[in-house]
Amino acid sequence: MMTGSVLDILIYVFDRYMLDEAPEVPEREDLARDLACVGFAHDNVERALDWLADLACVRERALLDPAIDKSGRAVRIFSESELTRLSTECRGFLLTLERLGVLQPLQREIVIDRMIALDADELDTEQLKWVVLMVLSSQPGQDLAFQRLEDWVSNANASGPH
Repeated sequence: MMTGSVLDILIYVFDRYMLDEAPEVPEREDLARDLACVGFAHDNVERALDWLADLACVRERALLDPAIDKSGRAVRIFSESELTRLSTECRGFLLTLERLGVLQPLQREIVIDRMIALDADELDTEQLKWVVLMVLSSQPGQDLAFQRLEDWVSNANASGPH
């Protein structure tokens, strides 16, 4: 039996259901059963499904939050816990995505929230790329940003390490 980290489960769900042209994500109970049949550990499946449910809630809440600066002129100051969990490389990658127009400030906040929620000891840019793809794919009208990130990630991987 493979246990699979929460991120492994999220990537599996993302690949299996969210990348389809017409995504048909099963109800939570059916999805949990499918993931258990594949061999993922029950506790991690529950944590992954909670993570996805929280992503949907964060997205809905963010759309309604007037306090969030949608002008893009705000400066992001990372909290002590974020600095501890997100490497300099992760933070730099986030800023680059924002500067390139792949992420808006609101999306950056959702990505940071979802990264911290992974509960992994070390959060790296590979994990961050997946989380960004999941956040972008979960939002309506983000096809162009999603495609730009996919292209950028593929080109960066093709050119090898820097």
